[in-house]
Amino acid sequence: MRASDTAYAVLRDDILHWKTPPGTVLAEVEQANRLSISRTPVREAFARLTAEGLLVALPGRGLVVSELSRDTIIELFELRIVLESEAARLVAHRRDLDTFTKLRDEFATASGLLERDDDRHAYYALVTRLDAAMDDAVQSHFLLNAIRQLRPHLVRARRLARDNRERLLAAAGEHLTIVDAIVGGDARLAADATAVHLKKSLKNILESMDSTIDSPRTPHHS
Repeated sequence: MRASDTAYAVLRDDILHWKTPPGTVLAEVEQANRLSISRTPVREAFARLTAEGLLVALPGRGLVVSELSRDTIIELFELRIVLESEAARLVAHRRDLDTFTKLRDEFATASGLLERDDDRHAYYALVTRLDAAMDDAVQSHFLLNAIRQLRPHLVRARRLARDNRERLLAAAGEHLTIVDAIVGGDARLAADATAVHLKKSLKNILESMDSTIDSPRTPHHS
């Protein structure tokens, strides 16, 4: 792997998982020393992160990790609801039936993966496989690119949500409704169920943010 790719992967992971929080200034020399590489690959990594919107240039400060305000999160989800609802509608027409039938069967028993905290990684892996299946089935290059551009910011936003079993159980049920609609070829239900799921996810994130205004805490995955 090229040094610039390594630098990009490390810096991006730090930003997405809040190891480098919003507002942090990133300097070439400091990061080059930290990663034991020259400044050129760090500069290339910075350019890629800036293109993704994870870094922004501020007068007098240089490159800083972009902020993730309440208003920004709402705007992200407004666009996400439009894009992913349309993607679900298309997938309901274009899906591989066998793939989504298997996913439906797994989501039908997903609550069992949430019984214990240390089993939740299996549930997250299931959701990741659903996302991958949706990407493969949507068959819309421009729509998929637009969704992928949002994902880094959404990863950061989800880290603000409370990782509670009740919400995860509800989300598992919402995913099941989406997948079941796709299996049945019901495009309208797939789109509507996706919009409902995303609106509830946004509500959970905002409630978590509001509840921690006076009591800062370490973000969790949700």
